[in-house]
Amino acid sequence: MAIKQRNKTNQVQRYKMHVKTGDTVQVISGKDKGKVGEIVRTFSKVSKVIVKGVNIKTKHVKPQQEGESGRVVTMEFPIHSSNVMHYSNKQNVASRICYTFDEQGRKLRKLIKTGEVIDK
Repeated sequence: MAIKQRNKTNQVQRYKMHVKTGDTVQVISGKDKGKVGEIVRTFSKVSKVIVKGVNIKTKHVKPQQEGESGRVVTMEFPIHSSNVMHYSNKQNVASRICYTFDEQGRKLRKLIKTGEVIDK
């Protein structure tokens, strides 16, 4: 398990990640390199994300109730957030992001290569 780093106030340190839940990303390293999926969940304490259809493992589950049989479940496991990059479905290209502001002064995330705005 990951080591939890604590600051002086004895609180768990959270990492600022470049991705959010619902973003479309492409895996850039590891056994699933090149796969594209949507982020289902983020873990900011350990800087990991769960991507739909990526890093699928089989897990053997014991029976919980009497009379129930055990089963084998396939599920997505977390990967490190540095192994994913934002992906544009329109132009089929992975890109880094930059930050810009709109007319109302709100901060928006934008893909560098395509200029596509990620935030709705």
